[in-house]
Amino acid sequence: MQKIIITGATSMIGIALINAALEDKEIQKIYAVVRPCSEKITRIPADSRIEIIPCGIEHYEKLPELISDSCDVFYHLAWPRTATYEEAYEDMLLKCQNLQTVVKAVHAASVMKCMKFVGAGSQSEYGVQDTDRFSPQTPCKPVRADGIIHLAAGQLAQTLSLRLGMSCIWMRIFSIYGKYDRKNSLVSTTISKLQNGEHCSFTPARQLWDFLNAEDAGRAFYMVGKNVNGNHIYCLGSGTAKPLREYIEIIRDAAAPGTKLGFGEIPYPPDPVMNLCADITTLRKDSGWFPTIKFEQGIHALTEDIHD
Repeated sequence: MQKIIITGATSMIGIALINAALEDKEIQKIYAVVRPCSEKITRIPADSRIEIIPCGIEHYEKLPELISDSCDVFYHLAWPRTATYEEAYEDMLLKCQNLQTVVKAVHAASVMKCMKFVGAGSQSEYGVQDTDRFSPQTPCKPVRADGIIHLAAGQLAQTLSLRLGMSCIWMRIFSIYGKYDRKNSLVSTTISKLQNGEHCSFTPARQLWDFLNAEDAGRAFYMVGKNVNGNHIYCLGSGTAKPLREYIEIIRDAAAPGTKLGFGEIPYPPDPVMNLCADITTLRKDSGWFPTIKFEQGIHALTEDIHD
């Protein structure tokens, strides 16, 4: 693997993927596809092997014209976001754009002679199920638009990739945190409020959760692109889970030790996911990847970055 394309290159996982690729001396070129006039472009490291390609998600069919090169792996991370729990008509329409985006990305990858297409799915594809651990073989029963569309996007990517003679690897992402996380994520919001001396209210937070650091996630994406052949679905998480309350207390201890937390002050949303743990057995076996950053370590680094 010498030349790669990354859409969503300025995202949290996108930057981590770029950093993982830069550590490999075999990498000759990284085409970082970004939204035109993106204010996040400064996140991309300064390296002669990186070429920034301005292109909106609605124009991915133009990528072969913008990148006059053949490549090895196409990483598709771009995804127009609305909140997972938003089910309004407008939100559903926005989420449906992802289906066209994925089809255009797969076709562009084929035109550029990529051998592999690696796409970003979601744990929301599984829906609400009472199971201790989610594996690639766990039946998908999505109940919200976000999960339904992620599942359909993955199926479209695999079907079209097969017809075009490419391998397709679909990564169902569980809960990722780290540098460049969304400001409204649980981890980011909690750190910000605690450091500002604000009271933090939560649900009872008894659900079992699985958090993975973005740097580990970026390495996972890179290693499946480099080491895995054929069509596969993988679950991407740490592979371990504990009560969400314990994660929140770790965040509190790093950001504002001794602060009282308001557990139980917010009700659970409708149909909450109470068990969320990724089975990463096949991912580790096939790619050689394994998580290296403990949650405590990642949170301490993150609170220092935010404080600075």
